[in-house]
Amino acid sequence: MLSQSILHTYKRYRTLHTHKITALPIVMLMPHSACNCRCVMCDIWKSNHHLKQLTEQDITGLIDSLRKFDTKQVVMSGGEALLNPNFFRLCEILKKEGIKVTLLSTGLTIKRNAEQLLNLVNDIIVSLDGNEPVHDLTRNIPGAFRKLEEGVHHMKSLDPRYRITARTVIHRLNFRNWPDIIETAKSMGLNQVSFLPADVSSHAFNREILWNESRQHEILPDENELPELQQVIDKIIAVHKVEFDNRFIAEPPEKIRKIHQYYSASLGLGPYPYKMCNAPWISTVIEADGTVRPCFFHPAIGNIHKNSLSEILNSDHAIQFRKSLDIDTDNTCMKCVCYLKLAPRAKV
Repeated sequence: MLSQSILHTYKRYRTLHTHKITALPIVMLMPHSACNCRCVMCDIWKSNHHLKQLTEQDITGLIDSLRKFDTKQVVMSGGEALLNPNFFRLCEILKKEGIKVTLLSTGLTIKRNAEQLLNLVNDIIVSLDGNEPVHDLTRNIPGAFRKLEEGVHHMKSLDPRYRITARTVIHRLNFRNWPDIIETAKSMGLNQVSFLPADVSSHAFNREILWNESRQHEILPDENELPELQQVIDKIIAVHKVEFDNRFIAEPPEKIRKIHQYYSASLGLGPYPYKMCNAPWISTVIEADGTVRPCFFHPAIGNIHKNSLSEILNSDHAIQFRKSLDIDTDNTCMKCVCYLKLAPRAKV
């Protein structure tokens, strides 16, 4: 086991130095293209009538590449992954390979699927947008908060040790509710909550046409609101020292402060926050139609219906992309809200 761990670490170092993927710790899968929410900061739901989904054959076709790259974790994203009728069969295939499965979910149906989730999914990350009225308004689904809360409570009643965390996108419509979000996450029984700003400038989240300035400013805090956002952040950091220290709040205070800097930069008032990211070297994204991307925000580099994942990731085009990518100057990377940094020795 130790020798395998050393070999995996070596392969991750080699990937970073050669730009050829020899180890791929994390794979993001989108099992289903549709979503059961209609969030104000996302357009995925607008294509619910154009359904696409990964099949059992798609996942079995990935296994050789996942073995070759010694993949440790598959993150089921979306859309809402649980809408795939074969979702748990996909999990079975991955779990048989010893791959950890993490689910990103709206949380609307976790109560209904609780027993299978406990057996086949290692942990769940739910979306939490505010207290009950703010969450339901953001999700555009009446009763969304209640279903999420009931699902978390039910899962915890079956296994109190099961890890369920929350991810919150902070934006114009909910930043004033930020302190309540922390208290809501605690009262709900979640293990942790993390925060990030809203992406409004990329083609991610099903934006075939980029949002115009007017649409962006429905989500971006305006210049007059930035001082209030700073006050909210300062208050959170001052009041929730315990939650930062015990990592109930996932990010350290300095990263929370960068959310204000991000929105300032979005309004042209300063530079975007400095970030460190190696996502294209340690992970990949496979969408519901088989499209493969280096991360959620960069253009596609292939499709698993045409080539194997290993062929796609180590094609001349993909290797050249990684060689030439400078996250400090690349426009997509500079505006990224969801960067990932994993050192070669770090455990997944």
